[in-house]
Amino acid sequence: METLLVVGAGPKALAVAAKSHVLRKLGLPAPRVVVVEAHAVGGNWLPSGGWTDGQHRLGTSPEKDVGFPYHSTWARGHNQELNAGMAAFSWTSFLIEHGTYAEWVDRGRPSPQHHIWAKYLQWVARKVDLELVLGTVRTISAADDGWLVTVADADGSHSEIDCDAVMVTGPGRSDRALSTHPKVLSISEFWDLAGKRQLPLSSRAAVIGGGETAGSALDELVRHEMLTISVISPQATIYTRGESYFENALFSDPTKWGALGHDERRDVIRRTDRGVFSVRVQETLLGDNRVHHLQGRVTQVADQGDSVALTLRNEMRADQVHNFDLVVDATGGQPLWYLELFDSAAKDLIELAIGGPLTQARIEQSIGYDLAVAGLDAKLYLPNMAALSQGPGFPNLSCLGELSDRVLRSDNARRRTSARTRVSAAR
Repeated sequence: METLLVVGAGPKALAVAAKSHVLRKLGLPAPRVVVVEAHAVGGNWLPSGGWTDGQHRLGTSPEKDVGFPYHSTWARGHNQELNAGMAAFSWTSFLIEHGTYAEWVDRGRPSPQHHIWAKYLQWVARKVDLELVLGTVRTISAADDGWLVTVADADGSHSEIDCDAVMVTGPGRSDRALSTHPKVLSISEFWDLAGKRQLPLSSRAAVIGGGETAGSALDELVRHEMLTISVISPQATIYTRGESYFENALFSDPTKWGALGHDERRDVIRRTDRGVFSVRVQETLLGDNRVHHLQGRVTQVADQGDSVALTLRNEMRADQVHNFDLVVDATGGQPLWYLELFDSAAKDLIELAIGGPLTQARIEQSIGYDLAVAGLDAKLYLPNMAALSQGPGFPNLSCLGELSDRVLRSDNARRRTSARTRVSAAR
């Protein structure tokens, strides 16, 4: 049995672990899935993860759960059984088991609070007997037949896990801000203070970022007494995520993605996923006349008496300086955060595979149908980098069932190839 190690115990990890569990119950080949997580299953949806206080609501429908869209097509003769097996781990099944399904329907199927979504993921983990390693991945090294992953536990002791493939998930660290200025908070500092009801009194606050991380922070700030709350982003305005059938269909079923040109793909991602707020958050902000948008990129942070001065740069006009009492850096995770986990030799292998330096553009272009970096002998799955090449739903919660299909289908194909090679060698 091959071993797939997943970094981060979030929805993507649970989707792959659950489908591997179902495949084995059906007597079909599937890898051993080992998940390494520093906090807890669903940790990024809990206050301990630093990305939320757990009280705000999920930006997408919870019915887009670990099996959605329940449309497996590659397990010949077993697809319906596979879909039915995954349905046992659905959001609806979770509610039914806890006796809250009717209430949820009667209330209009509301999006759950983040901590409830984490409870759902933990429920799935228990159901599939998730093999969880609590610890932090320190290094990933290339091995003769895969990867060697070094993990540090809470006591600081290290262990090594030999695996055939690695899948990296999650946004990375939440405790970094664009400045060490005392009035500039990282997103984890913001949620820590908000959870303790210790946010500093401020008359002029700013949130940097235009995505869902910023949206949740704004959703919290409008509950506090402030004179103005500014949203700073490079876009011309604050965009709402597209929620019509036509946009959602591209997320749920990425088969049409390949027919779109490069510029068309970027336009879809810009309009529907990156730098947009959920409809619910946007409606809240529209009703609050304290909230304003400032266009630009922050290029400088400086002291200004009792406040902090931010310099905003735009291409078509001169730099502008704005003063604030409180600034929240909610720009989200760094796309290439995971590269710091790989040692120099492993980075060299990845550079050879993608044909140059490890830039975001090169890595995005290298992601194949199986959501792995093409050209590497040992699979490195990077679903968070797959939007441009494979479809906008893979980095988020929009098609977790399709994500697990592609990862595990690749694993099964590799197994068949290895088996044929061994048979040929024996002959």
